[in-house]
Amino acid sequence: MKIYEGLNEFLPVKNPVVTSGTFDGVHLGHQKILHRIREIARSVEGETVLITFWPHPRLVLYPEEHKLRLLSTFEEKAKLLRQFGIDHLVTIPFTKEFSQLTSKEFIEEVIVNKIQTKKLVIGYDHRFGKNREGSFEYLKENCSSYGFELEEISRQDVDEIGVSSTKIRQALESGDIETANSYLGRPYELNGLVVKGQQIGRSIGFPTANVHIPNDYKLIPKDGVYAVEASVNGSIYKSMLNIGNRPTVDGSKKSVEAHLFDFQGDLYDKQITIYLKAYLREEQKFENLEGLKAQLHKDQQRAKLIL
Repeated sequence: MKIYEGLNEFLPVKNPVVTSGTFDGVHLGHQKILHRIREIARSVEGETVLITFWPHPRLVLYPEEHKLRLLSTFEEKAKLLRQFGIDHLVTIPFTKEFSQLTSKEFIEEVIVNKIQTKKLVIGYDHRFGKNREGSFEYLKENCSSYGFELEEISRQDVDEIGVSSTKIRQALESGDIETANSYLGRPYELNGLVVKGQQIGRSIGFPTANVHIPNDYKLIPKDGVYAVEASVNGSIYKSMLNIGNRPTVDGSKKSVEAHLFDFQGDLYDKQITIYLKAYLREEQKFENLEGLKAQLHKDQQRAKLIL
C-alpha cells in the first residue's frame, strides 16, 4: 500500500475504485466497504483508493467540546488498511480552511480532477463537504455528469451489523471488551514504548512493563485489570494489564502496566503492542503490598484460564 501525505503526491492510477471517510477503528462496518471496493477493483482491473483525513475532523472543529478519543492512531489505521488490501491511502490534512470546501468543490477538486475516480463507494448515510451538506442523493443526481459510477453500502447491510465507532468507544469506556472486540472483528490494541516505572511490581514478584502511549487522543479503556496478549519483537506473550492510578502504592497519575507471564529479559525502550481480551476486575486499593500480591496471583490464574 502506498501512503500519500496530501493530494499533491498522488498520481493517477488505473481505474481507481474509491471510498472516503475517517475509518476510525476500521471496524466491521468499515470492513464491508473495504471488501466491496476490492471486489469491484478486481472486476475492472483497477486499484483501490481510500481518502482519509488527519487529524480527525472533530479534533479540529470541536477541540474543547468533544474531547474525542480515537480508536486508532494514524499508524494503527494505516497498518489495518494495508492488511485489508488497500492499494493507495491518500491522507488529506484536515484544517478549518479545508472544512469550508463545499460538497461540489470536494467532488470536483478531489474525487474527479485529482483522483480521476472510476467508481465511488460510500457507506450508508455518509456525508461530506462543508457542514456535511453532501449526500448520496446529491451524488446520485450528479455522478453521470462527473463521469464516475456510484454505489452505496445499503442501510440493511449496515444495520445488520449495528456497529459504529461511537458504540465501540462506549463499550471500551465501560470495560465491555467483549462487545468492543466483536464490533472491531479483532482485539482492541494499545501501542507504546516501555519506559522505566517505580519497579514496585518487581519487588513482589510481578515485574511490569510500564507502557507509554505517545498519542494523547488514543482511547485508553476503563481503569481496571485485563487479560491481554502482548507482542514484543514479533513474539506473543500471555499477560495481564493494569490501567489506573495504582492506589495501593499512592500512585498520582494514570499508568498502563503489563505483566508478561513467561517473559525473561529487559523490555525497556522496546515497542510493545497490547491486545485486550477480557476485563477481569476494577482497580482497588489494598491494605498493603502482600494483599496486592495475593490478588495478583488470583488475577494471573484467571487470566491464564481465559487466554
